[in-house]
Amino acid sequence: MISMINRLQDALGSAGLSYSLLLPQIAVVGGQSSGKSSVLENFVGRDFLPRGTGIVTRRPLVLQLHHADTEYGEFLHCRGKRFSDFDEIRQEIEAETRRLTGNNKGISPIPINLRIFSPNVLNLTLVDLPGITKVPVGDQPPDIEYQVRDMIMQYICKENCLILAVTPANMDLANSDALKLAKDVDPQGQRTIGVITMLDLMDKGTDAREILENRLLPLRRGYIGLVNRSQKDIEGKKDIKAALQAEKKFFLSHPAYRHMSDRMGTPHLQKYLNQQLTNHICDSLPALHSHMRGLLVSISKEVDAYKLYNPDDPMCKTKTLIKVVQQLAGDFEKLIEGSADEVNTVHLSGGARINQIFHERFPYQLHKMKCDERKLRMEIAYAIRNIHGVRTGLFTPDMAFQAIVKKQISKLKIPCFGFVDMVCKELISTIYECFNKISSFPKLREETERLVTAEIREQESTCRDQISLLIDMQLAYINTKHEDFIGFAHAQPLCHRSDNKIVAGGGVQQGVAPPSSLIVIRKGWLTINNVSIIAKEYWFILTAESLSWFKDNEETEKRYMLALDNLKVRDVEKGFMSSKFAFALFNSESRNVYKDHKFLELVCNSQEELDIWKSSLLRAGVYPEEVTVSTLTPLENTRCE
Repeated sequence: MISMINRLQDALGSAGLSYSLLLPQIAVVGGQSSGKSSVLENFVGRDFLPRGTGIVTRRPLVLQLHHADTEYGEFLHCRGKRFSDFDEIRQEIEAETRRLTGNNKGISPIPINLRIFSPNVLNLTLVDLPGITKVPVGDQPPDIEYQVRDMIMQYICKENCLILAVTPANMDLANSDALKLAKDVDPQGQRTIGVITMLDLMDKGTDAREILENRLLPLRRGYIGLVNRSQKDIEGKKDIKAALQAEKKFFLSHPAYRHMSDRMGTPHLQKYLNQQLTNHICDSLPALHSHMRGLLVSISKEVDAYKLYNPDDPMCKTKTLIKVVQQLAGDFEKLIEGSADEVNTVHLSGGARINQIFHERFPYQLHKMKCDERKLRMEIAYAIRNIHGVRTGLFTPDMAFQAIVKKQISKLKIPCFGFVDMVCKELISTIYECFNKISSFPKLREETERLVTAEIREQESTCRDQISLLIDMQLAYINTKHEDFIGFAHAQPLCHRSDNKIVAGGGVQQGVAPPSSLIVIRKGWLTINNVSIIAKEYWFILTAESLSWFKDNEETEKRYMLALDNLKVRDVEKGFMSSKFAFALFNSESRNVYKDHKFLELVCNSQEELDIWKSSLLRAGVYPEEVTVSTLTPLENTRCE
């Protein structure tokens, strides 16, 4: 059974269709330095995997173990070449990884296929995935944690994939990244096999008996304990066979594990995985067979259609052209509407990016238009005196007011034009994603790129003209009876009367907008960095009147609710060797914000997330800290008066 699946996997891998069939497999998941590499090397009985600090496994490694009389390895990308020296296998893995990811610590989802034949192994197929990381290292992108998680999720979210969750014994099981990811996709623990490594490194007087007996966090397939070679043993080239003997002796002699020693250790894990994978393949075969028959029928119909295809027929050419263009337009529309076939889980794109530009970045750019109060007062003074001329005026002339106001309104053109540029760049970026699907028609792609880009630029010019026209309309007539001109003092009673009508009756009526206190502006995870010794992550909810945080995103246990009155936001400077993205909330009247803390420092996961939170706070009325304006001289004050 396993050999048959391996042949299918090789065939699909050669054709570049590794993900088109949901083949039964076992994915190895764990954090950095959790012992994943040691487990796989113990199976083979040889040192053949790259080692080092940080992310070492930067591409998925599809490891096929075949029981054979001779010992050697083969790579799918080096067909016909046998590697008898396992040091050469390690060097080839490193070279093939660098070929796609470069010399930095970047990652790639394209797998490396390795087959190892040995008399010491059982037939088994494992997919070794990159270790879960938290902090970017070297040239790694800031979102490396999410890239690794996304790659792991591509494998373990499939129902035909068993999850081998590797956790070191010296880590609290509740904090295991591997088990947390497994629980996200397998909440009942039906597909997860727990592996507890480094049992010999636990503190004296403690043991993992409760975990290994499947009583602490139950899994249907249970847990298996292992003893890995230490880093000193690996550097000292300790023989793996001797390490396996030491592992066996450890379980037989330890009082907490003696009664279950026959169900612990690397040899038992290898037999258990072989049995579990075989049974899993048998259970999956009916669905796999049905899926393959469906694909065969679909491909056969497509092949039959191509048999009658005449590339020189003008009608066929026109039909193909229309089909390709319609597909391109449909893909573009899906990306803008958010209904694409593949959802991007790494960053914002398409319509979501444009939405962010509209509702978060643009308002923030408008607020950043700081007014130099000293310069403005000077302009007002000069405008009044120039309009009065040789006369001594008693009242402020309307012309001075209009001159100053028109000058301020004209400044809106710069951020508005910048806003148009950002939207156009995002539209072009989105359409280029769609162009990749017509790369087999290079001339059509080139001409389509030219036409679409020219159309976007033409519409950009029209949009700029419309914005200029709107601003010119505002400059042409000043409506002094408008609510904004009258001021907030007049508008506030109207809002209160509206809110009272809504709240009356104890609820929100259908078709009536809810009060501002119930409108959620943003939700998300933030880390409070300055309240306790250890920074803690909470689930935050921002409304128009308060900022609340909860223990988790189930929103059942509220920790605190902070009113937004008199709050301001300011940036937190990064320290030396610091990569955190933080901002601080403080009270403009120098009062404590939270308990005895004058400010609340909140940390985000990325610069983009930081900008979004600051824009959301701006929508809630929490403005950035203003720069102090220098005091005017007595002469300037006299002129202004």
